[in-house]
Amino acid sequence: MRQTTLFPLTLRPTTRDIAGSVKEGGIANLPDAMRKADSATYQEVRCRSALNRVKGMPFDWTLNPYRGCTHGCHYCFARRYHTQFELDANDSFASVILVKVNFVEVLSKELSRERWDRETSVALGTATDPYQPIEGQYKLTRGTIVELGASRTPFGIITKGPMVMRDTDVLQDATRAARVTVCVSVPSVDEDAWRKLEPGTAHPRQRLRAVRVLRRAGIRAGVLMAPLVPGITTSRKMIEATLAAIAEHDAAFVGANVLHLEGGTRDHFMKYLEKDFPSLVPGYERLFAHGAKRVPKTYSAAVHETVRELREALGLSEKRFE
Repeated sequence: MRQTTLFPLTLRPTTRDIAGSVKEGGIANLPDAMRKADSATYQEVRCRSALNRVKGMPFDWTLNPYRGCTHGCHYCFARRYHTQFELDANDSFASVILVKVNFVEVLSKELSRERWDRETSVALGTATDPYQPIEGQYKLTRGTIVELGASRTPFGIITKGPMVMRDTDVLQDATRAARVTVCVSVPSVDEDAWRKLEPGTAHPRQRLRAVRVLRRAGIRAGVLMAPLVPGITTSRKMIEATLAAIAEHDAAFVGANVLHLEGGTRDHFMKYLEKDFPSLVPGYERLFAHGAKRVPKTYSAAVHETVRELREALGLSEKRFE
């Protein structure tokens, strides 16, 4: 029997409405949710704003047309944000996706305001991947790029999705109007690590192919080796193999960060380790002792020094988010 909806079909709920519905009756109480062949449930929502102001980051604003991500990366820091909607950071993060159907329209209005500062910088895809598979249907990311380009707003994209190649044309248009950077996330080219850590993503070398295609189209595209996961993708051999593959694909830059764990992401990842990498659990308990969000500075410095040494040997540039 169909659940009674709380909202008229002509008026999509807001994310706040969704939180209330889930709190009241669980995922089954989501109004008009659609379950697709990928086994994920998609709920269309309307947003009141598109741009989100941030501080302490290399950019000033963030844009996320979707919430939740079917890529399902076990280490994803954005898992903890799903709890804002009364959804858990475990299976729900990868199986319940909120689609902000009016996102492009709202963004267009925000960018057309007289007080909008076109010298600011915007990051697209910070709390969810803008090129997860459902983007093929909704094209919200493509519409977002068009609006940013039309307003001559500098922006960067962070993604694991090769679908970014589809938007080469509008990225070229945007590049002619403002600074544009595409950051493709490839933590490692090791196939075992990829299968275990990033179960819903495209093969790492497919992502690197996207970097090459974008570069040949005149778009500034590079790679983020993020996160490097202690004990799984931090060996010198793995880092060297990944950097070599990045160099082969003509990346404009490469940056790296070590895993950090916080909130729901920490809870999920530690449970995941207990299941798939039980021998690593004691080491993680020491690295992230007393609720620490980040590894000790000495550990992080050692990993970054390995990346720096190997990167320079290959003639690769360090990442600069522009």
